[in-house]
Amino acid sequence: MVRITRRTAFGLGAGALAAGLARPAAALVIQRPGRTIVGFPAGGSSDVVARLYAERLRGVYAPQVLVENRTGAAGRIAVEAVKAAPPDGETWLQTPASMFTLQPHVFPRQVRYDALTDFAPVTTVATFPFALAVPANHPARDFQGFVAWARAQQDIPYASPAAGAAPHFMGVILARAIGARMTHVSYRGAAPAVQDLIGGRIQAFMGVLGDITPHLGQGLRILAVSSERRNPRYPDFPTFAELGLGSLTKEEWFGVALPAGTPAPIVRGLYDALTRAAATPEMREALEKLDYGAVTSPSPAAFAERIRREREEWAAVVRDSGVQLED
Repeated sequence: MVRITRRTAFGLGAGALAAGLARPAAALVIQRPGRTIVGFPAGGSSDVVARLYAERLRGVYAPQVLVENRTGAAGRIAVEAVKAAPPDGETWLQTPASMFTLQPHVFPRQVRYDALTDFAPVTTVATFPFALAVPANHPARDFQGFVAWARAQQDIPYASPAAGAAPHFMGVILARAIGARMTHVSYRGAAPAVQDLIGGRIQAFMGVLGDITPHLGQGLRILAVSSERRNPRYPDFPTFAELGLGSLTKEEWFGVALPAGTPAPIVRGLYDALTRAAATPEMREALEKLDYGAVTSPSPAAFAERIRREREEWAAVVRDSGVQLED
């Protein structure tokens, strides 16, 4: 299988999406340039997705749409910047789910925002599952073998891209579900963790599927994925659900939110522009190359309800885990 880098995916997607962007000025929702605020560096997955959508929003939602990377504090600087922005539709946030649903429980003293009172949720723009991977020379050849191996060990170090992020707690859920002792090892991003996995320096990694698949055939194996059903691009990877672990059926998403108080017509206008963009074959293809799905919410209200539901679900996971990361 020919793999494609995120930069190439963006180039292909942006080029394909460039056609037919112009709309009459009267169709614009706002008349001034818009800004997508992203809390992570340029070139990362969040940034690439934001730029793909910015191409499609330009000339449809606003005359120009820029992507601004406001990094720091694990993404919270960007969230707080949009919280403080005027509710005029010119500034919106694209964020991973964990910023709204998980971090308020992991870092309760550091998180100074509420997703449902400080923001007007608009929609998801991409979804993607997690996966459990091991080195290619691991003694377990499949997930059942991993469970047997894990139970025979006194303790298993497992890696994830960051402490307090969703893959960290996916590992917590996994350990409890299979009755094994697993100790989290935090990395600064997926790339160094995956390299250590390939090198055999760690024996298990829980992370986003799209961060692992570019390395298939390079010294690692995927044992299970967290999606509801098997990925058609990788039909050999079983889901946790079919392995009897429905509690590990979870997915991450990138979502868009405006500042609280943004007028409903503007919220709806941004929602309509994003959902139209997500429905195009070009956008679906560009995101599929990253192993993401171009999935939007049925409505802004449905997205808000999803945030509320997942925030409650993660609260129970964090509480039951006993993990404490704040001083």
